[in-house]
Formats: sequence, structure tokens, C-alpha cells
Amino acid sequence: MSVRPMAYETQFFGFTPQTCMLRIYLAFQDYLFEIMVVVESVILKKLEALPSCRISRFEIRKSTEKFLHFMKARFDQLFGKMEEVLLQLVLSIPENVLLPEDRAHQQYPCSQEEFRALQDEIAQLQQQCRAEAAAGQALRAELEEQRVVQAELEKVVQWFDGLENICREHGTGNFKESLEFLTQNCKKLQGVLGDVEKKSKKIKKCK
Repeated sequence: MSVRPMAYETQFFGFTPQTCMLRIYLAFQDYLFEIMVVVESVILKKLEALPSCRISRFEIRKSTEKFLHFMKARFDQLFGKMEEVLLQLVLSIPENVLLPEDRAHQQYPCSQEEFRALQDEIAQLQQQCRAEAAAGQALRAELEEQRVVQAELEKVVQWFDGLENICREHGTGNFKESLEFLTQNCKKLQGVLGDVEKKSKKIKKCK
């Protein structure tokens, strides 16, 4: 069987011509074996009808196998010629024939150096796409953090607005002045609390 690579034919047919020929060969061979089994069974029935026949089943089987080997040798010889004709004239694509999907290569020929340059450019573009995808993911994560911070800031603004409204309700119009006043009073209270604690410690020591 031919071992010549037929990649273009495989692209066109969807199967390798050698595989096609192998399947044809196996189909013919199986059919030959089946025929020999039928022939042997017919011979045995004919001999059973002859009482004076002295040929045994073993001799018949041996003769059948000998005839099978002869037929297979002839079949292999004929199939070799048939395979050569089919591979050359039926299952082969002439060198001047171009498949439709390969016409672009004819219109836009490309050398090996140009092909390598295109591969390098494709690899660079793929790397850039991956980098841009990673940068986009980082930006989306940063935007999500900004949304969370903005929500917290809005809560703080709402809290200050509510505090300013409370100050207005109690007669304090300027929130900034009210906050400074509260800060100063807190400091004074902290000072008084510190003095009280000191005096309390002295009293305990005197006791």
C-alpha cells in the first residue's frame, strides 16, 4: 500500500486516500473469506450425499485453505495494480488544481520570513490584549472601591447635614461655630475631669 503523503487530497476529501484503499481492501478480503466458507459448506454437503466418498473433513479444510491462500495472493496482486490506478487517477488532485479555500494564498503570497513576522506580530497583539484586559480588570476593581468610598462619604455628608439641622433647631445657625464651641467645651470638661481625678487620688492617700 502506498505511503506517499497526500495531505492536499486529505484536505479535499476529508479522509486520507490510503485509508479509503485500506477499507476497500479489508472489505474485499472479508468478502473472500465469507465466500470460501460458503464454498466449503457446499462441498461438505455434496460429499455427504456420496456414501462411497473417502475424503475427510480435514482434507477438505486443508484444500480450502490452500485455495484461499492462492486466491488471496492473486487478489493482493490485482489490488496492488488497482490501488496504483485509483491513487493516481481517481483519488489524487493534479498539481495545477487549487482548492477554493487556498485561493487566498495565491492572491496574497507570503514567504517564510513574512509568515514568521506575522506570527510575531500576532503574538505581540495577543500579549497587548492580555495586558489591556488585566488593566481593564484593575480599573474596574478601582471603580468599585471608589463607589464604596463614595457611598461612605455620602453617609458622612448626610450625618453632617442631620447634625446641622439639629443645631438649627436648637438656635445655633453656624454649624462650624457650633462644632468649635463643642470642641472647646469638650477640652474644658476633660481638664475638669482630670482635676477631679487628681483630687480624688489625694483624698484616698490622706485616708
